[in-house]
Amino acid sequence: MTGASPATARLGALVIHNDPVPEIELGLGRVPGVSVHAARFECPRPVDGEYTGSAARALAEAPDVVRGLDQLGRLGADCIALCFGSSSFFGGQDFDREFTEVAEGFSHGVPVFTAATAMTAALRAGGVRRPLAVMPPWFTEPTFRATEEYLAGAGMPPCGLLQFDLGPRWEGVARYNAFDLGARWEVHPQEVCDQVLRGLPGDADSILLPGSGFRSWEAIVSLERETGLPVVTSNQAVLWYGLALAGGPAGPPGGGRLMDRPGPPPAGRAASEGADAEGAGAAVPAR
Repeated sequence: MTGASPATARLGALVIHNDPVPEIELGLGRVPGVSVHAARFECPRPVDGEYTGSAARALAEAPDVVRGLDQLGRLGADCIALCFGSSSFFGGQDFDREFTEVAEGFSHGVPVFTAATAMTAALRAGGVRRPLAVMPPWFTEPTFRATEEYLAGAGMPPCGLLQFDLGPRWEGVARYNAFDLGARWEVHPQEVCDQVLRGLPGDADSILLPGSGFRSWEAIVSLERETGLPVVTSNQAVLWYGLALAGGPAGPPGGGRLMDRPGPPPAGRAASEGADAEGAGAAVPAR
């Protein structure tokens, strides 16, 4: 029997319940032989309130997160990314370490990493020291401060913050509610480029666009061409980091300069093709 060639790398993603952007952008960065598989969990933001962080263990042990980790592990993912950078910004590098440690207890040995870990690794790979952080329109002041502190703790304090402006139609809408009210569909790459070019400070040595739900992949090449600076986005960094961990092929040309830089060493494959036969929660041998 003939069929498609098996994937050379399988990337898993944990995504909040109402965020369509990671799959869209990881699809735009589609690499031959690489498949992307997402599992969803309920966003921990309170109803009509600001998100100000989660305890790493509590998030990793949330039932829908555990289910996603278990299923992606049994599916045979080579690595799993938490596509929710705000949780890392509020919790710092300690959050990244603890979440990863706890989550790998449910993933059948599959390596887990956070989007923030991937972004900081991507910035370091480019020799960055003073990025301009371009914030999604639904981020609020507590997230601004947390992002600045997280980046400073990683040795790369931002030279400034620039928030994407959705325009007059969104005036009067609480920013923390904008994502749920549809703002995730209102971000367009050309407008991202235009706003960054208008607001770019002279001392920036790079451009960072955090936020897994902040559509910006299609702005990467244009921004790098217009500014001469390296550009890092959340989903771009997740793809780059995940491909390296999985020992997969190089990233696509449309992913900017980052895709030409070496990532972390491959982690090795820990999931088993036959994990389903062993049952959920069973130990999974390396394949």
